Amino acid sequence: MGLEELLALPATVNVTTAGRALGIGRDKAYELIRSGQFPVRTLPLGGTIRVPTAELWKILGVNARAERE
Repeated sequence: MGLEELLALPATVNVTTAGRALGIGRDKAYELIRSGQFPVRTLPLGGTIRVPTAELWKILGVNARAERE
């Protein structure tokens, strides 16, 4: 996933998208979540899991404000 695509993400993303941003597959992402080793906080909402985009940016070293200027 490129920088432009990362910056265009909504406030939260699904696990598949978060995994793609981190360079891991869907199954591995869920495995890491289940084991408590996913590198960012996850938000269980009903029957789905969301991942805060700002936390993805942080772990990936993306400064959204600076990148958009």
